Amino acid sequence: MTGGELNFESLATQYYEPLYRFAYSLTHSEADACDLTQETFRIWATKGHQLREWAKAKAWLFTTLYRLYLEARRRETRFPNEPIEALDVEPPLISPDAINGADAEVVLQALDRVDELFRAPVALFYLEDYSYHEIADILGVPLGTVKSRIARGISQLQKLLADDLAATQRKGGKPS
Repeated sequence: MTGGELNFESLATQYYEPLYRFAYSLTHSEADACDLTQETFRIWATKGHQLREWAKAKAWLFTTLYRLYLEARRRETRFPNEPIEALDVEPPLISPDAINGADAEVVLQALDRVDELFRAPVALFYLEDYSYHEIADILGVPLGTVKSRIARGISQLQKLLADDLAATQRKGGKPS
């Protein structure tokens, strides 16, 4: 196809399924994959005329979809979609001593539930005793990013441990 034949219908016919499969592999949700794919084609409908070469259309579409996915993930992280009922409940007050008294197995199980973005730096720092600089080299990210991810990971880990302890106490069990 030549640049003059670069039209929406032929592009959608050729790339809708591959884009949807890619979106599904990222989101693991049919609805989210459909939304990402549709949004990608919406952007193409408004900005696609700027692309001059048909050969670059596929890369443009996949890049646009991936950027939309990353943007949605960032938005989800910044503004989590919490049910209104959850906002009315006060978080349980748990002493730091109770969290510090948790055994290693409980902490490791909670670490497995920390977001993967934060899990690796936390594990490398606390379990493998790597320095910030070594972690930055291993992960290929700036030093400030390592520090930020460790801080956020520890924050998540503390919240998970507090939630687990509160759940155990509600059930009438002894904290681990």
